[in-house]
Amino acid sequence: MSTVPPPDRSDDDPSPSLSDEQLEAFLREAAEGGGTSAPKEPSARARMVARRLREEDEAARRADSRGGRKDQGPPSPPGWRTGPAPSAGGSRKRLVGAVVGVLVLAALAVVAVRPSLVLPDDEGGSGQPLAAETARPTGDPADSGRATPEHPFRGSPAEQWAEGADAIEVPKAKALSGMSEDDVAFALRRTKDLLVAANLDPNVLRGGQPDKALAVLDPKQPELLPDLRRSLREPDEEHDPLLLFTRFDPAEVRPAGDVVKVRGRMTLAAGEPGVVKVNADYTFVYPLVRTGDPDGPVARVIVRRELTLTLNDPAVWDVTEGRLLLEKYYAEHNNTDCGVDDGYLHPGFADDAPDGERPTGAAVDPYDTTVPLTPDGSCGRVTRT
Repeated sequence: MSTVPPPDRSDDDPSPSLSDEQLEAFLREAAEGGGTSAPKEPSARARMVARRLREEDEAARRADSRGGRKDQGPPSPPGWRTGPAPSAGGSRKRLVGAVVGVLVLAALAVVAVRPSLVLPDDEGGSGQPLAAETARPTGDPADSGRATPEHPFRGSPAEQWAEGADAIEVPKAKALSGMSEDDVAFALRRTKDLLVAANLDPNVLRGGQPDKALAVLDPKQPELLPDLRRSLREPDEEHDPLLLFTRFDPAEVRPAGDVVKVRGRMTLAAGEPGVVKVNADYTFVYPLVRTGDPDGPVARVIVRRELTLTLNDPAVWDVTEGRLLLEKYYAEHNNTDCGVDDGYLHPGFADDAPDGERPTGAAVDPYDTTVPLTPDGSCGRVTRT
């Protein structure tokens, strides 16, 4: 807006003046980015207003310097305001409004990039999976929602877990108990191979033979491999393949999708000289539907396994080089029929009764891994799946 007076009129010529209401309306339209052209203001009045503003700004600076307050920025240029100076309270309100507006815009930008922060799981997803465990958890996780064939992990803490073999993270190897770093790395890698082959191989899950898992184990370990093969061939109460392998009857159920959620940890420990121990504690969550009813209800089976494998130095011990010994293996199966010894897990669906014995004892949370497993586990009731 020009403040130069028209050449055909002097500064002293009388001219119509604008009312405060007209000035306020003009300023409001200008601030909103549109509207009418600038009103013609008498130049004498413009200079008077500009002079008054300079005097106010100078007085404010002197007051600030006396009070020791840090200056909040340069003074407004002459001509920026042409009406009465706003009150301090009005200025603060506008400032707060501007800050709130920026925060709202920032929040909207975040939501646009990460809708899962505010949207339900079926609209925005559940975000990135949880990081791998480094120690035994201290509390049980929360859940919400209900499973469907399209969202088989909804309502389960496992929805935010990592999936498949990638969820089994191998810790950094180090020389231990007289074994080299490479030896320890081999033991860790083969422990993961066993876990994957026994619990994630699609053929094994459908009741097939876990040949890759058996190939990890040392044939010199007395009775282990013969007993495991016997349990797979002729399962019964005394020979249960489910203690080490996860298997479902394909005539009864099929996986609800291709994803198995996994969470747990693997740690190292030194044994006797020439012995490295690998401890693994993992929980696997399997969503299933009935065979022939892929759009029907979803049942989740939760299997927790705790095992210890050892790599022994063949120069010290009578072992097969490149094979591991199975020191212990405990299992806990949740939401499956009890007392059925056919070598398969039988999921419990919400709309039917179990075929085997009804679970007894106190209800347990299958996602609570704060306590170690014991060899004398029982088939109990679960609080959730």
